[in-house]
Amino acid sequence: MTASVVAAELARLTPRDRLLLNLLDQHSTFTTDHLAQLAFGSLGRARNRLNLLYTRSILDRFRHYQRPGSQAWRWTLGPVGAALLAAGRGATMPRPAAVRDSTARLAMSPRLNHLLATNGFFVALTAHARTRSGVQLARWWNETRCREATGNLVRPDGHGVWVTGGRAVPFWLEMDLGTETVGRVADKLTGYAALGTRRAYPVAFWLPTITREANLHAHLSRAGLPAGVSVATGADDYAAAHGGPAGPVWRIPGDPTRLTLVDLPGTATGDGAPWDG
Repeated sequence: MTASVVAAELARLTPRDRLLLNLLDQHSTFTTDHLAQLAFGSLGRARNRLNLLYTRSILDRFRHYQRPGSQAWRWTLGPVGAALLAAGRGATMPRPAAVRDSTARLAMSPRLNHLLATNGFFVALTAHARTRSGVQLARWWNETRCREATGNLVRPDGHGVWVTGGRAVPFWLEMDLGTETVGRVADKLTGYAALGTRRAYPVAFWLPTITREANLHAHLSRAGLPAGVSVATGADDYAAAHGGPAGPVWRIPGDPTRLTLVDLPGTATGDGAPWDG
């Protein structure tokens, strides 16, 4: 990797290419469909551009064997893309072999499906906001950024600030794929009670099925909630037919009514700026 290669690519990058690099830098990997929703008008246009960036080593991709059919590509930074980001920070450009090693580790990570599900949640919100005036995902933090903000008291999978019509709703995301007991899932709330009022955002549990959601609510009704912690739950299978995570899919413990994301506890912001407690 030479400085001349990086300099040549700088002249060819579009603003959307730069957006893709920043998203992958912050959130590691997305599927083709994710990136189409985030930055393109159609899946076909997304495929064409992503494949071109792949041939120039700006992006890399991987997928696992799957039959019947083919698994969607998972996209990540390529050697040139990683070098471009490093150059922008004034950092040493990484060796191509190191970037390839990072991609291989990501492809084999046991947390890959969890990461893709978490990113998919925020992609759905971003896609919803792209077509609506006055609606915005004003903040989207990855797990590492969340830990930095909370002093490792908790380990949220993500954090967002959802803005609609001048009302901002901050939340912590806990992504559940059904691999733990609901008791273990509920135990995560203990750490949130230690955050204090400045970071006392609602904890949003996103569960795979409405049945598992009901089981979690039953457990919470027996065990109760830690003082100062508010919780909302949504189920992926229910949300698929009711507008996704932005729609009327959220339940508060003890109340069967379904709320939209903007109806969760939040604050009026006036100018729609992210709320920080």
